[in-house]
Amino acid sequence: YTFDDIIGKSASTKNLKRQAKNISDSPSTVLIQGESGTGKELIAQAIHNNSNRRNNNFVAINCGAIPKNLIESELFGYEEGAFTGAKKGVHYGKFELASGGTLFLDEIGEMPLDMQVSLLRVLQEGCVSRLGSNKCIYVDVRIIAATNKKLKDEIKKGNFREDLYYRLNVIPIHIAPLRERKDDIELLINYFLKEKVIKLGKPMPIISKDLYNKLINYSWPGNIRE
Repeated sequence: YTFDDIIGKSASTKNLKRQAKNISDSPSTVLIQGESGTGKELIAQAIHNNSNRRNNNFVAINCGAIPKNLIESELFGYEEGAFTGAKKGVHYGKFELASGGTLFLDEIGEMPLDMQVSLLRVLQEGCVSRLGSNKCIYVDVRIIAATNKKLKDEIKKGNFREDLYYRLNVIPIHIAPLRERKDDIELLINYFLKEKVIKLGKPMPIISKDLYNKLINYSWPGNIRE
């Protein structure tokens, strides 16, 4: 995805695109916050594809979708025989695969506390050690993290480390929910209708004015995904 794929004419969306474009080439860590369904990964990919890292990998990992006992090996990789059930040969972690490019840590608020310590160490030192190895491998990775949680609240609850929060929140980006940018809804309705018409091979449906108004004035709690 690129910035051309971000659909909207509201002031909020225009400001979001302007801010994200301006920080694309920065090496600093980005923290994207917004409700579920607002398009956080789309923004992350657009930043990467507008940056000087665009010719290298964009690697995404959902911190909430990987079992707690596997997330360390997924991020940092492992040597052959590092643990029971490990595949033969070296397994490269997401940090190594993303070196030279961008690592997108989605749902960072779901990361277990013990892994937060390991992640903080890598961000501070710029190197990773595979499981089963003491060797430190230096990586050049731009981190973009995203969450639909209010991390400051999670810090107060003891679920998220304050030092990691400040390490990630160097460049904060907030995506407004769809109900706060109603000017975008009309464009999105037309975009998704055209997309489905082409996909299904159907004629363009005619939407009554009454239904159109209901769609535009609906609160869309699931945002663009809904």
